Amino acid sequence: MANLANENGAVPDGINAERVSAWLCDHIDGAVPPFAFAVIAGGRSNLTYKVTDANGSRYVLRRPPLGHVLATAHDMGREFKIISGIGTSNVPVAPALGMCTDLEVNDAPFYVMGYVDGFVLATLPDTVGFSPGQMRTAGESLIDGLADLHALNPDDVGLGDLGKKEDYCLRQLKRWRMQWDNSKNREIPAIEETHRLLSDRIPLQRYTGIVHGDYRLGNAMVGADGHLMAVLDWELCTLGDTMADLGYVLMFWTEPGEFNAGRDNEPTLANGYITKAEAVERYAQRTGRDVGSIDFYVSLAYWRLACIAEGVYARYRLGAMGTSQKFDHEGYGSGVVLLADAALEVAQRLG
Repeated sequence: MANLANENGAVPDGINAERVSAWLCDHIDGAVPPFAFAVIAGGRSNLTYKVTDANGSRYVLRRPPLGHVLATAHDMGREFKIISGIGTSNVPVAPALGMCTDLEVNDAPFYVMGYVDGFVLATLPDTVGFSPGQMRTAGESLIDGLADLHALNPDDVGLGDLGKKEDYCLRQLKRWRMQWDNSKNREIPAIEETHRLLSDRIPLQRYTGIVHGDYRLGNAMVGADGHLMAVLDWELCTLGDTMADLGYVLMFWTEPGEFNAGRDNEPTLANGYITKAEAVERYAQRTGRDVGSIDFYVSLAYWRLACIAEGVYARYRLGAMGTSQKFDHEGYGSGVVLLADAALEVAQRLG
């Protein structure tokens, strides 16, 4: 097949253009060759590509990172099952279109979903052009989407067997401590101390359901009016304590003048965006749930992200992120320490 390269004249790392193109023709209804492939900016874990066919139709392809990964991570079939199930509910997701498990096609499993035409507000500059009213809508809509997700019965969307429901926080502390031990390049004392404090203060799991695991504005698509159009990046989704998602989204909810682990470029700083207090209150009103133990979940979110980020940092050092991705490894490595320090600061406030 001809004209398989992307706009820069080269097929991006992680795509066997000829074999993937043949698979697309056979498995994705309406896909017309030739196809152009381009890396979608963002994400340091699973690799995401935009696929454009001869008619201008666009799709999204997801595959694991290049090189060795931890055995339990980056399960494409699991992620495809999740978006397929969530897609039957009122929680907006990109349509699941096809899954490839044949390693002969692209050397790793991958799946294809529909392309959602909207905006990812991952950083403050991304919000330029959005009015204060539109940004307020974005914040409210994000919280409403989280509440709707947590209201789902996993069995009703075919995800009742997604994972163990009980002891979510204990399982998270064990899982990411194991990843930390397997991936770390150095010692970070705040990781160890936060793990100890959180392990001694795990709250009773009162609300059980689907946990996205990486819920934030940067993992969502919004329309020009600010309304939520699609929740993205379901790689870490599981079943368990849904309060963990609220703690996680608050971790990214930087407000003016607030220290937030060195992340001073969050879209939540945009004029008009709702405050963290408003976000918590909106969630509580929409769900009817007690949010009094939220600090535990915020600390857990910082700690877990530090463990995950160290794993990404380790993969970069092993050359597994792909040469087409720009990566400030020194800044990223320093950011892991800031996350760990923030986790410890919040954990030390717990009674």
